[in-house]
Amino acid sequence: MSEIASNNYQLFLKDGKKRILSAQYEALRAINKELIALYGDIGSMIVERQEKEGGGKSVVERLSEDLQKDLSFIITS
Repeated sequence: MSEIASNNYQLFLKDGKKRILSAQYEALRAINKELIALYGDIGSMIVERQEKEGGGKSVVERLSEDLQKDLSFIITS
């Protein structure tokens, strides 16, 4: 491969890596945004239930246990 072709390839490779990393970064930002919204919504649901029915800490503990049990296939997959 000539030096000119090699330099062109190196630029091509660098551009490809830059695009891949940028897309991965944007995907992670979108995932984090959704997770933050989800956790905020779940937190609001917990507060609302605690205010409505009481239960305090026990609501959080039971919800945590049940979610871990019911969604364990997602975590272990």
